[in-house]
Amino acid sequence: MEGGIGRRTLLRGAGAAAALPAVLGSPHVAAAAEPGATPFDLHFGVTHKYRPFDLVAPRFVQYDSALTPAPPAAADTLVTTGVRPRAPFGSVLVEVLGTDPGGTVVAGLAGGGTSVLGTVDPSAGRATIEVTTNGATTVVKTADVRVVGAFRLAVVVNENAVTVLVDPTGTGTGWQPVLTERDRVRALVDLRVPDVLGRLDYAYGGRGAVRLGRVRAGYFGQAGVRDPHLVQHADGRPFIRDGKLYLTMTNAGLGFFQQAHWAVWTLDLADPTRLEQVAVLFFARDGVVLGDHAGQIVYDDRTGRFILLMSSWGDFDFKGVHVRHATTRADVLSGVHVIPTQRLPLPTAVSSWDPALTRVDGRWRLAFVESEAQQPAFVFHPALAAGPRGADYAESLTLVGADRTVDQTEGTIIQRVGGEWYLFASDGDARNYPVYDLAMRKLGTLDAPYGTNIPHPMLVQVGREWWMITFDGTQYAEPVLGYGGHGDLVLMRAR
Repeated sequence: MEGGIGRRTLLRGAGAAAALPAVLGSPHVAAAAEPGATPFDLHFGVTHKYRPFDLVAPRFVQYDSALTPAPPAAADTLVTTGVRPRAPFGSVLVEVLGTDPGGTVVAGLAGGGTSVLGTVDPSAGRATIEVTTNGATTVVKTADVRVVGAFRLAVVVNENAVTVLVDPTGTGTGWQPVLTERDRVRALVDLRVPDVLGRLDYAYGGRGAVRLGRVRAGYFGQAGVRDPHLVQHADGRPFIRDGKLYLTMTNAGLGFFQQAHWAVWTLDLADPTRLEQVAVLFFARDGVVLGDHAGQIVYDDRTGRFILLMSSWGDFDFKGVHVRHATTRADVLSGVHVIPTQRLPLPTAVSSWDPALTRVDGRWRLAFVESEAQQPAFVFHPALAAGPRGADYAESLTLVGADRTVDQTEGTIIQRVGGEWYLFASDGDARNYPVYDLAMRKLGTLDAPYGTNIPHPMLVQVGREWWMITFDGTQYAEPVLGYGGHGDLVLMRAR
């Protein structure tokens, strides 16, 4: 974990069916591993490290004033765009050409007498977050801000957290968060409730004299990425289409775990710096829409369905975490989806997360993390369950074993190297990657650099090389946003 604040330290005190053949009908992976190879023959080194960062995901822009006729934002005007997100994870980005004294720029969500807005008044040097409900407006937070002349304003919603950012350079490359607030917003309005969010459009405008340029709005992208997991077939083969590897990652939000959400990405095997988000996944449960994340997508060729497994971090409040699941024939590898889920019946009486599913020798094997405590400190270790031969993935799972000698170990991955299957994990205390067989016997550790945070060892064979796709604990704007805005994408290679 970066900056001396890790998870343990921090918490001690505290749709329609898709045309699947187009997705599935191409080669998936290159040469098979040498039969005698083992994980201990692999010696990894870091080859790429970079930070994906987008306040609006490039493929998921929903509104662009340069393309959509709209009235200009003049004095005391709030433009409602008629466009809204399906989940409370969206951003409005405004080019501000200038303001007269007293002029205030506003942006956010509004409709039906309710609004959640961020504002910036350059002449007063003041930014606010305000919520209007039932005809009453409450300023829930203020902060000092310094911008002169042209600048850019962004207002981001992640779950019920609202964040105001400015880019004093006016280029869109120098975003600085000014203030953020979740609890006081939630006390007035719950953006997770579909009936509430369904009345709110992306909105922008001005109070007093403001001069605005281009405005864009759409689904929030990410402040960083973590928890990479291959999208795979039931037998472990990864999806590779048009030379691109499909994987899921947790998109870090502007704050803690509830502000993150889940997305599908592609990684260009010819150029690992070409990472592109191609789908956004949200989950409906308990009457709200959440950004549950840290899971896996498996395509089951026998039944023609996608199996989605994810962890219930979307409403985490230090009272437990569990694994959830859903199946669908919709193409979840593209577009925006809101999917109902159920709790997965795992053979554990404690919390669980980081599911990893593969069908081996006719039996579903499901690795996961067991956690008997999340406060005053997190305690967690890897475990493995299996179902009977011929049973479905969620049927009659029994515990194969768990490594209770460790208490900071997560990131479970099931992968075959050579002719054998292994369970890989990440030990934050020992700062290494333990390797287990499918009886949960520890065999050793991977030879790979161990960075900050608890990086997951997502292994995949690419030709004659093995790659490990992982992440680190590099934070984004932690003094304003707090813990949760990590990390950088890290790629390692081994021959």
